[in-house]
Amino acid sequence: MELAVHGKQIDVGDALRTHVSDKIEDLNQKYFNHATFATVTFSREGHGHKQTKAHISIQMGKNIMVVADAITADPYASFESAADKVGKQLRRYKRKLRENHGRQDHTPEAEIIKARDYVLASAPETEEVQANDDEPQTDDPAIIAEIEKEIETITVSDAVMRLELSKEPALMFRNASHNGLNMIYRRPDGNIGWVDPQK
Repeated sequence: MELAVHGKQIDVGDALRTHVSDKIEDLNQKYFNHATFATVTFSREGHGHKQTKAHISIQMGKNIMVVADAITADPYASFESAADKVGKQLRRYKRKLRENHGRQDHTPEAEIIKARDYVLASAPETEEVQANDDEPQTDDPAIIAEIEKEIETITVSDAVMRLELSKEPALMFRNASHNGLNMIYRRPDGNIGWVDPQK
């Protein structure tokens, strides 16, 4: 497993790097032992930068990312708290991750749809735009990023697991029960919404 440890506005010394490396390797061996890479980023947070944020991101298999954050005054405590969150997530989904890993090695290419993921610049509202809300906007939004994505054929429960592990706001997938495109998303009330279009 590859590991990258970064610091933003903070110097990550050898002792902290060694601690992070040992802990991430322990988590990998304990819960899955198939992680391909992990990134741990430490950054200063808060007014006057009195807090340290630890962000952990671990690629557990194809298209399965486990993400956790924690903020405390001490980098070691922040990392330990974030690592505990990763451990709880992996423990909760250990069986599903193992099943999913086995399935992905045999997933036919036909079950994966290639797609483009665009990031659009949001235009700030001005008084002029607000005054003319009835008029249709003719300008297309500016594309500021374009990424290739794969839309996999998975079950709804697998999609929910991936959304919870990755902390992403939404996930599009092909529903394994009927092959239609579906989407799940994180609702403002903390629950997960599921969009299953009628045929």
